[in-house]
Amino acid sequence: MVDAVERSALPARSIDPARPAAAVTALGVVRSAPLVPRRPVTEDPLARWEAMAAGLPGVRVRPELEVDLAPGPARLAPHTAAVTADLVVDDEELATGRLVLLHDPAGHDAWQGDTRLVAYLKADLEADMAGDPLLAQVAWGWLLESLADCGAEHVEASGTITRVVSEGFGTMSERTSAQVELRASWTPVLDDPARLVDHSAAFGTLLCQAAGLPPLPPGVAVLGATR
Repeated sequence: MVDAVERSALPARSIDPARPAAAVTALGVVRSAPLVPRRPVTEDPLARWEAMAAGLPGVRVRPELEVDLAPGPARLAPHTAAVTADLVVDDEELATGRLVLLHDPAGHDAWQGDTRLVAYLKADLEADMAGDPLLAQVAWGWLLESLADCGAEHVEASGTITRVVSEGFGTMSERTSAQVELRASWTPVLDDPARLVDHSAAFGTLLCQAAGLPPLPPGVAVLGATR
């Protein structure tokens, strides 16, 4: 998992320099056009980090999401933290993921900011959807829609989409399954570090969407705490 985080931490470069920054390749690298983020309000660096890290458990947007705090990969940034999330319905795991928060108070040129979020998701697919040639574009759209719906402003979003199909034969012919994997990273635009919770909620929403769960009705509270 650390290797996947390292591959996703930096934004991908466009393969063809003549093409615009926004590009999609089937089951390959996807990237949204970069913007110049607003400079955040300056405050105590440690307080800023703690306010951002406190928003990570916001991934739990539905009671079916089991969220755990996890250590971040220390070698990628001065400050790191992470959460893991499993979407379990009727004792069946439909999706699993990990969201990593990286923060360098000095800023990072490749990030276009001082903070980077790195996400990994794996979800089961219906057989007919696994064969859809537009799966990569659809799955990347889930991420961008989730960020937009949660008001999670960002720049330099990039990532990869992979489909995994396992087909059984002989006495194992019924053991056929398909999954989609998303690896992505983006730079949150945060005037208020507490608004990182919007990005955490977007990732939780993405997990639910990938598993086919509809959003909770307005006004329904999610009870329980992150472990």
